[in-house]
Amino acid sequence: MAEHDAEDRTEQPTDKRLHDAREKGQIVRSRELATVFVLFGGALALRTGGPRLVESLADVMTASLRLSHAEIFASQLLPGRLLEVLVRGLLACSPVLAVGALVALAGPLALGGWNFTLEAAAPKFSRLDPLAGMKRVFGSHGWIEMLKALAKFGLVGAFAFAALRQQWPVMLGLSQRSLEDSLSASIDVIYLVFIVACAATVVIAFIDVPLQIWQHGKQLRMSRQEIREEMKETDGSPEMKGRIRAMQHEVARRRMMAEVPKADVVITNPTHYAVALKFKPDTMRAPILVAKGVETVAFNIRELAEQHGVTVMSAPPLARAIYHTTKLNREIPAGLYVAVARVLAYVFQLRAGNLSVTLPSDLPIPDELKH
Repeated sequence: MAEHDAEDRTEQPTDKRLHDAREKGQIVRSRELATVFVLFGGALALRTGGPRLVESLADVMTASLRLSHAEIFASQLLPGRLLEVLVRGLLACSPVLAVGALVALAGPLALGGWNFTLEAAAPKFSRLDPLAGMKRVFGSHGWIEMLKALAKFGLVGAFAFAALRQQWPVMLGLSQRSLEDSLSASIDVIYLVFIVACAATVVIAFIDVPLQIWQHGKQLRMSRQEIREEMKETDGSPEMKGRIRAMQHEVARRRMMAEVPKADVVITNPTHYAVALKFKPDTMRAPILVAKGVETVAFNIRELAEQHGVTVMSAPPLARAIYHTTKLNREIPAGLYVAVARVLAYVFQLRAGNLSVTLPSDLPIPDELKH
């Protein structure tokens, strides 16, 4: 089943999947890249602070090898002297150690960035399962990690051995030099080994970084079913969205029907279409469509208009043209101005009490607006 699930995960992770993974501490990391930063930081610290480090270590070694007669024969004084030497040695090395610590903290910024989450630090008792542990060790991922470790060991070891072999005469001659010269030469050798190790780890990092990015992306891939489930969680199920849309349509329909009693005229098909227009010459540039509908909605518009004394007239071509070309609460197209003006003139004359006015029959509608 797990193999089939992995085969089905062919889709790129969504933003939510990436965010959730980051909250759980699942971000792309490369230990090899972090090692490169630490080694380069250590090499830089040795290069810049080497003379000061040599001087400090020489003072520590000189002081530690000079023991008074009382200290030599009083064994209870030796632990205190040893502690003092260790503290002075750590203080002498502290600049290099501080640079290494800072570089180790800043290294993750290069890939994945800083990420602090309590969920990643929480204990997971499932990791205590010995069977799962054996599977991780002897699984494909465990073999890949072992091969990587062997390759790293071999590559770095070969580079370091080549550097030390080249410096072997220098190392053999350290005993013939003064203390300060020996320490200075030793730091030069260590610096060279650091640089060589950095070169080896850079090669490994160039291979490991793309591999880690690919593996991280592969682990977060999603199946189409997972994407659908996520959409349901974030946007709601299709059934719920359908009910919400239906409720929105119902609210909009009720709001539209509330405008019918305020209309000046309702033009019908006469049965299939109905449109309600309103025009206030003092405030409107052109008539506005306040309601429209077909079939049952058209019937309800006509019925509501008759209940509130709104003029209802039949003009099928004009009703269809207005219905198909005009949105709610928008002005009618300029091509229908003349036809609608004749309709409104008829309506306003009826309101004025002119019962002899005849219903307009010749209503000009441009061909491009006919439906």
